[in-house]
Amino acid sequence: MNNNFLVILMFLSGVLQGMAQPMSSAKIKEVTLDHLEQGIHDLMELLKLPNDGHFDDQIQANLTKCRDLFQALDFRTEVITTEGAPLLYAEKDFGKHKKSILFYLQIDGQPVDPKEWDQENPFFPVIKEKAPDGSWKTIDWQAVKGTIDADWRVFARSASDSKGPAMAFMTALRIFKEEGLVPDFNIKVIMDFQEELGSPQLAKAVEEHRALLNADMVLIMDGTRHISNWPTLTYGARGIATATLRIFGPVSPLHSGQYGNFAPNPVFEASRLLASMKDEEGKVLIDGFYDGITLTEADKLALNSLPEDQDSLLMRIGMASRDLVGDSYQESLQYPSLNVRGLRAAWTGKEVRTIIPEEVIIEMDLRLVPETPGERMIRLLEAHVRKQGYHLTDSLPTTLERKVYPKLASLTYRIGSLPFRTEINSDTGIFLNRAMQRIFANKVVNMRTTGGSQPIAPFVRTLGAPAVSVRIPNPDNSIHAPNENLRLGNYSEGIMMCLAILNEPFN
Repeated sequence: MNNNFLVILMFLSGVLQGMAQPMSSAKIKEVTLDHLEQGIHDLMELLKLPNDGHFDDQIQANLTKCRDLFQALDFRTEVITTEGAPLLYAEKDFGKHKKSILFYLQIDGQPVDPKEWDQENPFFPVIKEKAPDGSWKTIDWQAVKGTIDADWRVFARSASDSKGPAMAFMTALRIFKEEGLVPDFNIKVIMDFQEELGSPQLAKAVEEHRALLNADMVLIMDGTRHISNWPTLTYGARGIATATLRIFGPVSPLHSGQYGNFAPNPVFEASRLLASMKDEEGKVLIDGFYDGITLTEADKLALNSLPEDQDSLLMRIGMASRDLVGDSYQESLQYPSLNVRGLRAAWTGKEVRTIIPEEVIIEMDLRLVPETPGERMIRLLEAHVRKQGYHLTDSLPTTLERKVYPKLASLTYRIGSLPFRTEINSDTGIFLNRAMQRIFANKVVNMRTTGGSQPIAPFVRTLGAPAVSVRIPNPDNSIHAPNENLRLGNYSEGIMMCLAILNEPFN
C-alpha cells in the first residue's frame, strides 16, 4: 500500500466522520440522559458567579468562564471591546461553503436582595424538591445516584434567565463533539453581559462587526416557555421605552394640618392624570396609541390555536378579570402596552408622616411592536400629558413657572430594545419546527411574539437575518424575582432542543 493511497484513506476517513449519520430521536434522548448529571454540575458552577452587569469584575469573571468553556469545545474566541462592557464572540467552522447560525446568549442577571431568598445565597445554587405542603426543600441530589427527578429545580439567580439556556446549548455542543458529529452549518456565538441593562453597546458593536457576525439566522437562547410548558419557539419580541414622569406640588413638603384644604396634593393630580391614560377595560386612551396595528383573521386563528386556557391563566395570576386589549392573551401581546412600574410620594409604613408631598414620581414602561416606534409613542405620551393641562419643564420648575402654571410636570425617557418579528412560516420557522417535531412530535408551540423585550433588533436590521427565540425555562420560574428557578425536566428538554437543531440538515 503506497503513501498516496494512505493519504486518500485518511482523507476519506475524515470526510466520513464529518458525514456521520445524524442521531435518531431515541439517540438524542439517550445521550441527553447520559450527560444530564454533568450538565447540571456545569450549570451550577456557572451559577456560582455573580453576574450583575453594573460591576466590571463580575462581567470579567463570567467572560473568562465562558471563554474557557468554548475554548474547551474547540471554538475560536474573541473579545469584542466597546465603549462600555465587552462582548464575547465564539465561532467554529465546519465547512467553508456552509451557512451559519448565530446563537445569542445572555449571561448577566438582575440584581438580587439575598434577604428575600429562601436559601443561604442566590449564588450558592441548590436543588430543591416540592414537599407535600407546597414548600420547596433543599436536597442532596448527588447522593441519589442514577436518579434525577424531572420536577426537581435549580434555585439561583440566572438559573432560567439565562444561564440555564446557555448551558443547555453548551452541553449539547459537548455531546455533539463527543459523539463525533458535525452540524450542517457553521456556528457563531455572541455573549451579552449587560442584557438586563438594555444592552447599551450591542447595536453599535453589531454595526462595527457586521462581517464577523454575519449569519443566515439568529437563534436566541433566552426567554420563558409558553404557559403550557411545551417546547416553544417565539418569532418576535416587543421593544421597550421607559419614562419618568414627575408631578410637582409645593416647593417643599407641607404639614397636612396647616395646609390641608389649601395646598393641592400632587398625588391626587397624578391619580387623575394616570386615570386619563386608560379606561376601565385596560385600553389605552392616548390618541394614536394603537395606530397602524391590524390582525387578520388568519393571524387571530393562529394566535388562538395555542394550548392555553383563559380561566387557568387568571387563576395562575390570582385575578378575576383581565384587560380587554385583544380577544385573548396571545392577541394582547400583539399590541403596545402602557404600564406603571413604580410610584413614589412621601413615606409609608413606620416612616409615614402627615404631610402633603412636594412631588410624585411615576416610573412607566411602554412595550412596543414593530408598528409603534418608541420615539413616536413617547411623543404621544408627552402630547397627552400636555392635553391634560400640564406645563412640562426640563428639570425642577423655576419660581416663575410655579407662579404661572397650576399644573407642572417633567418627562424624561429612554428608548431600549427595539421590537422585531420573523414570519412563522418562513424558511427559519420550517427548519426549526422540523427539528423540534422529530423529538417532541406535535407538542411544540409557535408564538408570534413574546410580551417581553430582547436586544435582537440590531441583528435583524443590520445583518438582515431572521431571528427566533428558542425557549427552555418553565413559565413559573420567578425570573427577576427572589427564588428564581429552573425545572430540571426543562433543562433536560432544552439540551434535547439544542441537539435537535444541531442535528437538523440546513438546506
